[in-house]
Amino acid sequence: MALRDLLGAARIISDEMSVLHDIFDFSNAEGHPLLLFDNIKESPGHKVTLNILTRPNLCAALSIAPEHFIDLLAWAMANPSQPKLVENGEVLECPQNSINLTKLPIPHHWPEDRGRYMSASVIIAEYDGIRNMSFHRQFLRDPTHLVVRLVPRHLRTMTDKARSNGEEVNIAIINGPDPVVLLAAAMSFDHNLDELTVANSLHQKIYGSALELIKLPNGIAVPADSEYAMWGRITLEDDDEGPYVDITGTVDEVRQEPVIEIDGITHRNNPIFHALIPAEAEHKTLMGLPRAPTIKAAVNEVCECLDVYMTEGGGGWLSAVVKIKVNNEGDGKRAIEAALAGHRSMKMVTIVDEDIDITDPVRVEWALMTRWQPDIDSIILSNQKGSSLDPSRHEDGKTAKIGIDATIPWGSDKTGFTSVQ
Repeated sequence: MALRDLLGAARIISDEMSVLHDIFDFSNAEGHPLLLFDNIKESPGHKVTLNILTRPNLCAALSIAPEHFIDLLAWAMANPSQPKLVENGEVLECPQNSINLTKLPIPHHWPEDRGRYMSASVIIAEYDGIRNMSFHRQFLRDPTHLVVRLVPRHLRTMTDKARSNGEEVNIAIINGPDPVVLLAAAMSFDHNLDELTVANSLHQKIYGSALELIKLPNGIAVPADSEYAMWGRITLEDDDEGPYVDITGTVDEVRQEPVIEIDGITHRNNPIFHALIPAEAEHKTLMGLPRAPTIKAAVNEVCECLDVYMTEGGGGWLSAVVKIKVNNEGDGKRAIEAALAGHRSMKMVTIVDEDIDITDPVRVEWALMTRWQPDIDSIILSNQKGSSLDPSRHEDGKTAKIGIDATIPWGSDKTGFTSVQ
């Protein structure tokens, strides 16, 4: 399934729109529904879509029940498999004769941002026998260059190693691949696991066929049905990147970050650019959903975990609600410790019983107010490694973390804690 196959329910906007704030302003005014813009001022012949990959949309499009979704992601993480390399693909339909990134419908969303950014485009890099696929926002500097914010994960390590040898890193940038590719790209692992092998296992499980890849001129393989593919290099040059409104809705600072030089661009016929809005539901889904399986796996080591929800208020990253089945005294507190270990960027976790809808903040707060005593049902950890996405972290990068046990107190008469609503 290509990304464009998810757009059947999209509202089509045919009024002329500029990539300079118009797309964002329209979406914001409408409450960020699924939209498809087919008249882009700066990019004739290109379309733009956004607000696609929310959790409900993904579950409906892939015919997966929400409670089974994170189990599927966990299975794919544990069972990676090699994609299928093919000779041709839709993304090669329209190779560009001249390189001009400014002609692509790359948006300037928030007025606080430095300029036009690709936020849903994925980088695939290869160096020293290792392939990595991951999200890193890319600022459009000029017609042939981007400045990429490399967070301290595997691609940053790969780039630093190459630069220490005086070498560039060959990359591809894709926009609009199959949604399972985007989910795999958003995953992070403690070891070098090729995210495209996880995407292939998801593809086989959901669609019954292998994920097809085609090679670009620089040798990097990309999903064949992507809307856009660009190839180039992470150079030895750095430049200013930021400010940028990040997933928490706060403005990230200006940093010196690596410059990417683009050597070629190709796209599908009638291409559709995926223009994710930072800090909105789609961003939080892509960040949060791939973390839920690791949290659930960690909690399952100590008690029975039923579901995990990364909250919107926590940016899909800093806070989670975890549903467990309490079988033994102390399960709630054990779940807290395991969940925080399962996602080390998390700042807050709330543990609830199986009768609570963890996606409903009102029900979660009800569990807090009727089942939680702060002095005995909380765990506070000081001097912990904080997330770079948390603007309140201390100057040394440390933070405090809290876990809340909002399960029914052990040994209580459950009748007195049961809601009649």
